[in-house]
Amino acid sequence: MEKWDNQKTKDLIEIVLALKSEKEVKKFFRDLMTEKELLELGNRWKAAQMLSEGLSYPEIQKETRLSTRTIARISNWLKNGKGGYKLALNKLHHHSSSRKRLAMT
Repeated sequence: MEKWDNQKTKDLIEIVLALKSEKEVKKFFRDLMTEKELLELGNRWKAAQMLSEGLSYPEIQKETRLSTRTIARISNWLKNGKGGYKLALNKLHHHSSSRKRLAMT
């Protein structure tokens, strides 16, 4: 099996970082992936958020339609992975807190 951290994936990450807006990212992701693949990634991200909030597997499964096996994998990566989920969740929390503060002013 090919190592995932290679020049092709580095190039992919580089172009995602170079995109400037939500609109650009949406266009790129939609051309890059099928609708089903995009929905799957969105559901995995939603499951990570729900797990971090302490929701149960049945609640997550109902919302995302992911298998309990996939939810368990996400839970494991959330706890024992490379820290990517935690990093993204912290950024999401910080971003939404900043938006709320701006809305109050």
